[in-house]
Amino acid sequence: MSPDTPPDGPGTRERAPGIPPAGPGTLLEVRDLRVEFRTRDGVAKAVDGVSWSVAAGETLAVLGESGSGKSVTAQAVMGILDTPPGRITGGEILFRGRDLLKLKEGERRRIRGAGMAMVFQDALSSLNPVLTVGDQLGEMFTVHRGMSRKDARAKAVELMDRVRIPAAAERVGQYPHQFSGGMRQRIMIAMALALEPDLIIADEPTTALDVTVQAQVMDLLAELRRELGMGLVLITHDLGVVADVADRIAVMYAGRIVETAPVHDLYKAPAHPYTRGLLDSIPRLDRKGQELYAIKGLPPNLTAVPSGCAFHPRCPMARDVCRTDEPDLSEVSRDRGSACFFWRECLRG
Repeated sequence: MSPDTPPDGPGTRERAPGIPPAGPGTLLEVRDLRVEFRTRDGVAKAVDGVSWSVAAGETLAVLGESGSGKSVTAQAVMGILDTPPGRITGGEILFRGRDLLKLKEGERRRIRGAGMAMVFQDALSSLNPVLTVGDQLGEMFTVHRGMSRKDARAKAVELMDRVRIPAAAERVGQYPHQFSGGMRQRIMIAMALALEPDLIIADEPTTALDVTVQAQVMDLLAELRRELGMGLVLITHDLGVVADVADRIAVMYAGRIVETAPVHDLYKAPAHPYTRGLLDSIPRLDRKGQELYAIKGLPPNLTAVPSGCAFHPRCPMARDVCRTDEPDLSEVSRDRGSACFFWRECLRG
């Protein structure tokens, strides 16, 4: 254990490279989390030893292509993983120091909503089409706070105002299909905020929204985080939407963290070829007329992940060692980590 790693008691693990040590302000700490899905084709290791943490007032962005394990990690944290076929096979999920995996379902349920809440990516399918948005928002208060329907409706209007839905008092009686995609996503954010949780996990909150609305939703989340002092975990595949919002970034590939760093350091000089590929794939005005870069190949089948580094079949820097040995997350600096044998070379560009 390094001298700056705080003791955790019996069975202490060393701090994962690039993961800030847990302190008084740490809300959520995921340690060596492992999730498997048993399928006809074999066992898929959807999450394979993931560690990260988020503090009050901080935004952590978890990035990666579809199938990298981002959303499964979030579902495991929230306790909403479909079991079967999925099952958590190892690790810890510490919320304010308590391991959620050791709590009974009733205790987990009390933490959901009041302690941590989730904004889902598909607002239309997440909202009940036969109930008004006012009834759905108000249910949070009638069930969890014992409010009357009248008081709960007033709180629903207050929440809709907070997330900047125009004419909230008039629209509280409308149904989800009567709202635009951006407004439905604001309603989902309002539902997550209802019980004033310490932490919000937003899973692809800007999917299927146009660029202008994406920016509005991201600005709203950032403003609410500052206003309420909560922690925010932002799950996305789009590096372009998190540059001005996130404090730190964890990049996932094939169920593992391959790089973690403060946002500005990562954008300035990525320490993993996969991260560099994601950055190069972002359209840029100074490259107008040039062919848009794309990472070659496809993410691996999680039931048959390649030997060695899972990214090596697509990596322009791959060498023989990458095909045979799996790189650990190495410490680039105290607050950065990279799972690449040649991270120094990658940093130099």
